[in-house]
Amino acid sequence: MTSNQVRGIAAETIEEQAVVQYLHRNADFFEHHPQLLARLRLQHPRNGSTVSLIERQVEVLREKIQTQERKLAEFVHVARDNNVLAEKIHRFTRRLLRTTGAGAAITEIEASLREDFDTFHTVLVLACSSVPHDDEAPQQFLRRVAADDPAFRSFDGLFAAAKPRCGQIRDTQLEFLFGLEAPNIGSVALIPLGGQTPAGLLALGSVDRDRFHPGMSTEFLWRMGELITDALARV
Repeated sequence: MTSNQVRGIAAETIEEQAVVQYLHRNADFFEHHPQLLARLRLQHPRNGSTVSLIERQVEVLREKIQTQERKLAEFVHVARDNNVLAEKIHRFTRRLLRTTGAGAAITEIEASLREDFDTFHTVLVLACSSVPHDDEAPQQFLRRVAADDPAFRSFDGLFAAAKPRCGQIRDTQLEFLFGLEAPNIGSVALIPLGGQTPAGLLALGSVDRDRFHPGMSTEFLWRMGELITDALARV
């Protein structure tokens, strides 16, 4: 559609889409018709009053800047959280490196989760044959079960996926992991240990339903799982 065709059609009959297409093809239209800019009035998005096109453009730019500032603040917040978490994983790694056996490693794992990660609802479930018995291991934290225990096998999907899972789990699984504390647990992070031939799993529970959710990154949990699996393999 040419500019002459547009001028030849009454304003009330021009379809909105045709105007949009024309302006897209003629981005310099208002440069040739600056008098129209002063006459255009647009509705303000918040208070309903009318403003000029330039005022509306300024408002749009202000909203874009505010959106970018919010995104930047979120990125900075996430980066700081990741730095803090990386430091905790570093301390966790050093604690495990200083241990000389599976029992001592389990003791350090429990202490680090409680002291460094502020995670007070934790349980380490190990198949009986996966690691040797050691009296050093904290009994409330460690749970030994038979490899064919039905409750243990209910996590076969986790073991098959071989990656951490976060969110809510079945009531029977909650009871198996946390016993009397199960009704208070709002969300759980499950970390498989040993891949598809499972040595066990580490469960982290929180009373907050949003602390462990399906959309969260599990990269650090996966790294923690590998560290624990390697530490438990030391005799």
